[in-house]
Amino acid sequence: MKDRYVYPAIFDYAADGISVEFPDLPGAITCGDTDEEALYMAKDCLGLHVYGMEEDGDVIPEPSRAADIVTEPNQVIVLIDVWMPPVRDNMAERAVKKTLTIPKWLDDIAAENKVNYSHVLQDALKEYLGVSDRKKVRD
Repeated sequence: MKDRYVYPAIFDYAADGISVEFPDLPGAITCGDTDEEALYMAKDCLGLHVYGMEEDGDVIPEPSRAADIVTEPNQVIVLIDVWMPPVRDNMAERAVKKTLTIPKWLDDIAAENKVNYSHVLQDALKEYLGVSDRKKVRD
């Protein structure tokens, strides 16, 4: 796993906006209404796509040389780079929804006391597992 990836993206300009695709990464496609938005979306798309490939254990291909990519008149090549550590951190810290079941009498008491189930469950899991933060779990 590398920390930085740089891939060429094809920005395709049309009347309804800018579509962005990464020739080396099938399925990595996004768009934007302006250059700024398309660039932002391209960086986000690249980071999430590569993260998914890392998680799935897929081979991450070497990027093509921008000079070797053939474009149409309404297209330009833009090199997109992504620094992966913050992407990985954001994905690890994202909230995941879990369904749980508790007795109604306990739910009634918790509601009366305005219990935040997410907070209580997180605290209980940390105590049960003997961890205090994610970094300790990863080490």
